[in-house]
Amino acid sequence: MPEKYHIPIKTAAPRFHPVGKYAVIEFREDCAGSCRACVKKTCVYHIFKDNVLHMAAMREPEYLYTCQSCFRCIQECTRGIFSRVINPDYRELGDRYWRAENIHSLWYQAHTGKIPVSGAGYRGPFAGEGFDGMWTDMSEIVRPTRDGIHGREYINTSIEISRRITPLAFDAERRLAVKTPTLLEIPLPMVLRLPPNFAAGPSARLSVIKAAAACGTLMMLEGRECSSYLKDYADQIIPCLTKKSLSGQHDLIASVRALEIPFAPELDETLDGIRAVNPDAAVIVGMPLDDEAPDRASAVAAMEVDALYFFADDHGRGLGGDSAACLRDLIRAVHLRLVDDRRRQHINLLFSGGIAMAEHMAKAIICGADGVVLGIPLLLALECRLCFDCRAGRPCPVALDETFDAQWGAQRIINLLGAWHSQLIEVMGAMGIRDVRRLRGEIGRSMWFDDLEKEHFSPVFGEKKRPQAANGG
Repeated sequence: MPEKYHIPIKTAAPRFHPVGKYAVIEFREDCAGSCRACVKKTCVYHIFKDNVLHMAAMREPEYLYTCQSCFRCIQECTRGIFSRVINPDYRELGDRYWRAENIHSLWYQAHTGKIPVSGAGYRGPFAGEGFDGMWTDMSEIVRPTRDGIHGREYINTSIEISRRITPLAFDAERRLAVKTPTLLEIPLPMVLRLPPNFAAGPSARLSVIKAAAACGTLMMLEGRECSSYLKDYADQIIPCLTKKSLSGQHDLIASVRALEIPFAPELDETLDGIRAVNPDAAVIVGMPLDDEAPDRASAVAAMEVDALYFFADDHGRGLGGDSAACLRDLIRAVHLRLVDDRRRQHINLLFSGGIAMAEHMAKAIICGADGVVLGIPLLLALECRLCFDCRAGRPCPVALDETFDAQWGAQRIINLLGAWHSQLIEVMGAMGIRDVRRLRGEIGRSMWFDDLEKEHFSPVFGEKKRPQAANGG
């Protein structure tokens, strides 16, 4: 059995006191003060012990960042002086799509590298828009050997970025008769890229690059920012170049394993110029994910490119039309178009926009993606609060635009990737799938709320016309 892929997670405490969901109000005048086993001391999650900032400043109320909602402290206090409330600052986090609970969960994963759990269970809606209306098949979860993280089975999460040659041809002496491209494989289906419309300074970029190097994945980076990182991290960088910036960048093109160029007319000429400088580089063509994406994907897939990168908006919606479709459906449309054209096996598909949780990654692959490009989750790993102050010209409350310890930032991102990798393995193990490439486009391993509702209720109530969701989530 090959050696299992391992991500080196390690606790990386936040620099700033996180915005916790709950606050415990304590009526101290009623405290007996004589309990040998105060509920604060016996918390199984050590919430009060770890809340150093509160203990030092004696602030009130006490905001509980890592509380797991087990209610033990409230139930077991002999004087009944505890009451739990929602932190008002927590309600202001994020927006309709990037909800406070998602932000809080990503903070926890970046802090600990662990899969988040909650003692109160899930109390949210049964179904929603986009990925929230889709469930994964867990039919194999009853098998005891399907323990991907700690068990005996090897579950592969590697994907290719380089183009695949199918079918293979052999000569009379059974030697390979076709030229195979240089294989560019990464051990997890995640590529990293900081979103451009947020405040992120050099320390943030270096943190992401260091994390990519530690995990063996790649980071997309604007071409003008690559030069200072090429010496140490050339294998991790995907320069994002425009047609104008290609000229005079021969050294950069020759030193990297992959690069991204935008979809544009005369793409064939641009590809020829890149191949002349570095024939082994994997070429990724980036384009917006809109109504024309399937047609453009079909046209570009016929060229000698290795991967297509589609970007949606931050809320998981396409970038075209009066009422853009959700990322889930757009991925499916692009994938099926290439299947119909018999080109899907030759090329790789990467998608970004609205990938907010580990389950979104797994569901995107089920819909037809090879991998996803993470953006906003990287900022959240670095303690971003999605307050959007940076867009309004105000200073960042967690100083992401300033200098900080890049090794600390890298560990936070490594922890996030480790938690997502563990969740992907758990999902695949519960499905009985041992290779993430086998999961690509495997729609039979999922259940869709719209289909289930139609199947069960349309014979009774008839067809229901669903209104289109407004752009922005």
